[in-house]
Amino acid sequence: MNTILKYFPDLTEEQQDQFSKLRELYTEWNAKINVISRKDIELLYERHVLHSLGIAKIQSFKPGSNVLDVGTGGGFPGIPLAILFPETQFYLIDVIAKKIKVVNEVANALELKNVKAEQRRAGTFDERFDFVVSRAVTNMPDFVKWVRKNIAKKSNHELQNGILYLKGGDLTQELALFPKAVEHNLSDYFKEGFFETKKVVYLPLKYKL
Repeated sequence: MNTILKYFPDLTEEQQDQFSKLRELYTEWNAKINVISRKDIELLYERHVLHSLGIAKIQSFKPGSNVLDVGTGGGFPGIPLAILFPETQFYLIDVIAKKIKVVNEVANALELKNVKAEQRRAGTFDERFDFVVSRAVTNMPDFVKWVRKNIAKKSNHELQNGILYLKGGDLTQELALFPKAVEHNLSDYFKEGFFETKKVVYLPLKYKL
């Protein structure tokens, strides 16, 4: 929790309470359904929670906006972002039912009213969102194909609607097809060594009929 408060000092008491409960909830559920590697559960706040919140350093989501989290796994980045932005609606999807079960159990335990989680495959529905977020579920060209039709027409944020994607390493080749993509180094925001090669890739996408 100290790690989170260091970078997000303005959390309400309710938000602090919700973040503080994540360790116990994920430890308990991870013992039943493995959604986080055993070694990472000890580093939950740095490698999962804070990593997810890196997106918030690039864009704060406005009240009433809608965000789609594709391939959420155990709820990352969607759950930490939903805690941070309680007036934004988050729709978390994953193809693996047991992972969605964990997400729903965690969201219910935290009383997150702004989270909806379902077993669903990207690219199979037409709902529109201000932003699509994810954590390295596939390469960017395939990801864009999956979610292009899910971008809302009207932009209400500083950034144009599009993708905010957590990735790491050298992305030169992967992003060659997307000259408008912008790489934000998380090491500019978080000083822990884990973030040395981690990035948020922002890619604006136009509304597609």
